[in-house]
Amino acid sequence: MKKILIVSIALILANVTFAQRMLTRSGEIKFDASMPNLVEIAGKSNTVSAILDEATGNFATSAIIKSFRFKSPLMEEHFNENYLESSKFPNSTFKGKISGFDAKKLSVAKTAYDIEGDLTLHGVTKKIKTKIYLSLDGGKVAVTGNFSVHAQDYNIEIPSLVKEKFAEQIKVIFDFNLDTK
Repeated sequence: MKKILIVSIALILANVTFAQRMLTRSGEIKFDASMPNLVEIAGKSNTVSAILDEATGNFATSAIIKSFRFKSPLMEEHFNENYLESSKFPNSTFKGKISGFDAKKLSVAKTAYDIEGDLTLHGVTKKIKTKIYLSLDGGKVAVTGNFSVHAQDYNIEIPSLVKEKFAEQIKVIFDFNLDTK
């Protein structure tokens, strides 16, 4: 009887813990490193994982570098082989906390929160602080925002031959629809 009670309590606690997390495996991240009036240097991935812990406001994402797509296959090849070295550094992650997050206050109105955490890209981890916008959208939590990074901060070398074609600040835009169930 004790074993049944212990197993039952463990299952209930596991369900409560799991229910506190909202997630997706089909989030979107876009980046744009284009300079005005020059070749577009932009990529997009639609297979980014993201998770939000309702109880703590902890938020994490993970993107597979090879999942980013470009207009040109040659750009995609250069991105993976020369710049981000995706065979050596296959993932990019973010782990942070949303300040003042309260899941009970989520509504259809988009609400801005501060988020701070660690972005790991190309094997380098740096602190990122930005705004994140959350709202309820048809039973899901919509999460959007953007921030900028500098390639040199993450030891991403841009050859001098093409350096003038790359923006100094690379804009990163994210969009996730987290399941609340």
